[in-house]
Amino acid sequence: MKKNVYIGDIFKNEEVAQDCFLMSVALHSSFPDPQPGQFVMLRISGISEPFLARPFSIYSFQRERAFCRIDLLYQVVGKGTQILAGLIKATQVEIIGPLGNGFDIPQSYVNLVLIAGGMGVAPLSFLAEDLQKKACSASSKVYIYLGAKNSEALIGVDKIKKISCTAAICTDDGSKGEKGFVTQLFQKDLKNYKPENTSIFACGPKEMLKALARILRGTKYSCQVSLEERMACGVGACLGCAVPVKQAKSAIGYKRVCADGPVFDINEIVWK
Repeated sequence: MKKNVYIGDIFKNEEVAQDCFLMSVALHSSFPDPQPGQFVMLRISGISEPFLARPFSIYSFQRERAFCRIDLLYQVVGKGTQILAGLIKATQVEIIGPLGNGFDIPQSYVNLVLIAGGMGVAPLSFLAEDLQKKACSASSKVYIYLGAKNSEALIGVDKIKKISCTAAICTDDGSKGEKGFVTQLFQKDLKNYKPENTSIFACGPKEMLKALARILRGTKYSCQVSLEERMACGVGACLGCAVPVKQAKSAIGYKRVCADGPVFDINEIVWK
């Protein structure tokens, strides 16, 4: 599936936490409005290394008078992202997107609960912004649970505090907020949310999402999860990001995170 390639100019690319960077890119105003949960593929314009584009969740998006701005939050984990971290202002990058299927935004829920682990804060911050603009009424409220390994790995807190929502913070080692996993923090409050008026959204490491699936198993809560998978093409051609899903009569099938997701119902995924 062919997608349009947009050339953008970096006007900010700075380290915001240990090995975590925030890149802001100015794009032509023809770039479509992304939906929370969608992603883009990015590569440096005009060079062959890194050869493959990298997928990035959209952290924020704004339209200015003559251009639009997309913010991407990423972690340095290999050679490709190390190169990206060294890019300076005015460097041109190629962006393909927005790609994938985003979150299904409810219109009538009272409790909108977001659970983010580590870099999962990126798509959920964008979602929180969108919920405040479009979905939240006088009777609804956004609750955000943020978790990370330690205080150095905890990112996006300042942005979350600017959004009108209730935030709970924890770290595995207790160096910031409560000590423990973010799913444990959420589970303590689960009784405060009624299934019939609560919608849950989550993104984070696979083990975190598996734990959340166990907590919600057998309940009637609505929960959408954004999966973090390695993607080579971003458009479903290579099948490298396929995940097992439940089908009729206990059969198991596969769906592509990039093209069929990255957002799925938590009960659809086979959590091995």
